[in-house]
Amino acid sequence: MNQNKERIIELFKQNVKGKVPDVTGRNERHDGKDGHWLEKQFGISANATNGADFLGYELKNETTSKTTFGDWSANKYIFKQGTYIECFSGNTASEKQDSFCRIFGKSNLQKNGRYSWSGSPVPKVGRYNTFGQILIVEENLDIVVKYSYSQDLRPDKAIIVPKILQQEELLLCRWYGESTNKRTDKCLKAKLEDKFNDLGWFTCKKNSDGIYERICFGEPMIYENWIKLVKQGVVFFDSGMYQGNKRPYSQWRANNSYWDSLITENYT
Repeated sequence: MNQNKERIIELFKQNVKGKVPDVTGRNERHDGKDGHWLEKQFGISANATNGADFLGYELKNETTSKTTFGDWSANKYIFKQGTYIECFSGNTASEKQDSFCRIFGKSNLQKNGRYSWSGSPVPKVGRYNTFGQILIVEENLDIVVKYSYSQDLRPDKAIIVPKILQQEELLLCRWYGESTNKRTDKCLKAKLEDKFNDLGWFTCKKNSDGIYERICFGEPMIYENWIKLVKQGVVFFDSGMYQGNKRPYSQWRANNSYWDSLITENYT
């Protein structure tokens, strides 16, 4: 066992094992509340960097049913650059993103009719959804979302979708897979492997009473294997984009049962 792993196990036994997360003052409905507490116990500062969290390992906190690889926005969006940018109303990127949500997303009556690109409009791999959208892994291992007007089953689509966008296989966004043409852009391979291809990853498991009882480790990950899981639908795109927030919220996730299958070591 390497020294870094020994140190992580030591911190788990000192600061985490036998405890229930103290989330006083945090939003009780927020999935990340326990994760923030857990990071603090390991001395991990909250940050937006894309490297491994701690001593070469990425810490993954389980939520109710699925766990996130990362919040990785697309490199290109139809409302940010290209031929059709003027089809989206607004003067700023945030306003145009709101317009995108109105055209390709849905409204939520419980949120005063706020539009979002989340839930049922979000595309899955292999088949069009009722909003006419599909997720595709291309031969060069880029990931794209496409829209086809003929596959859009919304009865009022002719009113919602501008005439110029009423076409087949319209590219809505693109994630570069293994390389980009800009130094400032990061491809998915870099984002994944920066986090997971150092020494691996670890997670802490609770018992039925919500008390942490063991720490688990998994092996490093490479993009070649990860993208196969996207093709299979095991890893899926879980967008949380909504009107009024400039962040795209582009989560890539897998169900906890899959993460459990990756565990190679357990310590109590």
